[in-house]
Amino acid sequence: MKNIKKSVLNLKLNDETSSSGAVSIKTRDDIDDKFKWNIEDMYPNHDLWQRDVDTSLAMSSEFIKLKGKIIDSAQSLFDAFTARDAIWQKIEKAFVYSRMRRDEDNRNELYQGMCDKAQSAISKISANMSFFTPELLESSKDVIDEFIDQLPQLSQYKFLIDDMFREKEHSLSQKEENILAQMGELMSATNNIFTMLNNADLTFGQITDKNGEHIEITHGNYISCMENQDKNVRKQAYEAMYTSYKNLINTISTTYNFNTKTDAVYAKIRKYPSSRAAALSSDNIDEVVYDNLISVVEKNLPTMHKYMAIRKKMLGLETLNMTDVYVPLVKIPQNPTSIPGEKLNFQQAVDIMCEALAPLGEKYVSDVKAGVSAGWIDVYENQGKTSGAYSFGSYDSMPYILLNFASSLKDVFTLVHEMGHSMHSFYTRATQPYTYGDHSIFTAEVASTVNENLLVKYLLSKEENTEMRKYLINYHIEEFRTTVFRQTMFAEFEKWSHEQIEKGEPLTAQSMCAYYLKLNQKYFGNEVEMDDLIQYEWARIPHFYNAFYVYKYATGYSAAAAISDIILNEGPDDYLKFLTTGSSNHPIPLLKIAGVDMSGKEPIERAMKVFRSLVEQLDELS
Repeated sequence: MKNIKKSVLNLKLNDETSSSGAVSIKTRDDIDDKFKWNIEDMYPNHDLWQRDVDTSLAMSSEFIKLKGKIIDSAQSLFDAFTARDAIWQKIEKAFVYSRMRRDEDNRNELYQGMCDKAQSAISKISANMSFFTPELLESSKDVIDEFIDQLPQLSQYKFLIDDMFREKEHSLSQKEENILAQMGELMSATNNIFTMLNNADLTFGQITDKNGEHIEITHGNYISCMENQDKNVRKQAYEAMYTSYKNLINTISTTYNFNTKTDAVYAKIRKYPSSRAAALSSDNIDEVVYDNLISVVEKNLPTMHKYMAIRKKMLGLETLNMTDVYVPLVKIPQNPTSIPGEKLNFQQAVDIMCEALAPLGEKYVSDVKAGVSAGWIDVYENQGKTSGAYSFGSYDSMPYILLNFASSLKDVFTLVHEMGHSMHSFYTRATQPYTYGDHSIFTAEVASTVNENLLVKYLLSKEENTEMRKYLINYHIEEFRTTVFRQTMFAEFEKWSHEQIEKGEPLTAQSMCAYYLKLNQKYFGNEVEMDDLIQYEWARIPHFYNAFYVYKYATGYSAAAAISDIILNEGPDDYLKFLTTGSSNHPIPLLKIAGVDMSGKEPIERAMKVFRSLVEQLDELS
């Protein structure tokens, strides 16, 4: 089955997304249409959407007639592949549309229903076509290779076929694959339950700032509250957020427990040694890559602890609490030379982005500008809108971007990040057939963080104000902390939670909270005083419902650090070629095209060297 939902995972963690902390959140109707994505380009009306859902279901029913015939000849195999692609391409578009519509306002029952209908259709289509891979694998690889020699058009599918045979031992019988496909919707239930709980039902109440104004805490504005210079605002926001999760910890623990059990059962059914092995297998990633990340980051925790000591000193605090780890150490000064000011309108953000991405060439920047004008981006937060940010789309659509833009410099980084994903999709879809028109998350995170690296380097190159340079260095350090160290900590939590299930150990609210607290103590060190509430933080991380995903943020950031240097010193040609490759090979060889080898520790160690240098620079300036 083609992983239709994979591309929606190209999202910036919602707990790292800033917002304004506005007194009230606008309804979607209050947002100017010019700041909404042009989703009507996909379907001008819902009748056309319904037609695609119905047609794809009918096509999949017709596909069943090919059962027992797909490996009769080279032509029959080619016809089956092309029919399969056509079905997935059509239902993918319908699913993407319904999901994006739902994300505009998760409370909208019409779009909830459309999204459910699309997911149900995907499950039925998967079941109808589930015989395809087992039947193909009943043949020998030599016979299929002969087919490819006989019919040159089949060579388009050679990598896909080779990959199917690579995972042959994990494929099931036609009957078993059909059963598993029918269970697909149920197997994603815990993810959907958490999404609705987190985005539609969960509220965090209001806090009061120093002026007596009430601020409604949301996913979108939480981090901006934690960056507030007023310690009382930070404390109120922190307590409001984590008390809400504490109050639901048994419900969320049960949801995550069953999500993890689902991963374990799936791995066992497909004869993988573990959930992690199953998750990494689709990308042909050796588990040593995961372990290398944890190992290298752990060795560099003393530098993280040193940074916490510097943070404590620069903030002038006797005790550094968890409420103090996000607040900027330096304010944006009145006269920076790299940006117009502390608050930026969306057009200013776009202009900064385009200037920063100039090293990627005139065509890249021109395509970015055209995408903004065409309506790729849904800009502002509104009531019920999915939190955070992502890049999403189908093979036939624009590479859309969801933002919750709130006029800060951090929002410019988020814009640049998501534009990296969308340009990756844009160039891939222009070059690759539908078969290879998506990406592994492993490579996708590189495309986004290369852009972030280029942005920070651009700003530092333009900045003459010492305080602003200090601000940018600290910002870069924070990107390392939240994208490499924090995601590696999450990766450790995922590894542990799945191992608990696989060993038959109970995965309870108490055990998960205790282990998560222990991880925080290890990663932050003795300079930060832990509190009772931080143990509930794991419960708000949506990525845990997509097994072994978060480590790719850390590996992607490490690869991007090396690639951005190559772009600035040697030019963008190799990287631009990489952006066109889609999923036409496994991630490790694709990244070698861009000039980096992620099979070893070197890229991560190189990134840690940059981190140490930044911390030393900040120490000298402090």
